[in-house]
Amino acid sequence: MNIEFKQIDRTNYNECIELTLNEKQKKFVASNMFSLVQTAYEPDLYPLGIYNCNKMVGFILYDFDIELNGWSMSRFMIDVKYQNQGIGKMALQKFKEFFINKYGHIQLYTSAEVENQIAIALYEKLGFEKKEVFEYEACGRIYKEIRMIVQL
Repeated sequence: MNIEFKQIDRTNYNECIELTLNEKQKKFVASNMFSLVQTAYEPDLYPLGIYNCNKMVGFILYDFDIELNGWSMSRFMIDVKYQNQGIGKMALQKFKEFFINKYGHIQLYTSAEVENQIAIALYEKLGFEKKEVFEYEACGRIYKEIRMIVQL
């Protein structure tokens, strides 16, 4: 496995949009297309393609969250064709290293829908600790998520 990250730009955004999840997972993570539109109109959002052996296999979006006054991994997904191969775990480990190299040893937040036990378990394996449950509304839907944090 050879995991690396590349900025999403005009050379690879179509690959990013074509990444998919299974039907159950789609309710847990915003589409990559929506995430890329957000990066065009909202400041301080940073999209990265996750590559394994030069093939895009996933997506990360991170940002500086003003409400938290800290950095957050706001989106994380691995294409359904590449799940259950250890790529997600390896990508998150590499992302933590990437983050330390870029920003130093600081806290990193993430969150997951409370029903998304697979993501929560993965984050916990990688050192994230549950902090609090919170709710918010977006596009007429109420979301209930658990905020998690790791000290890098």
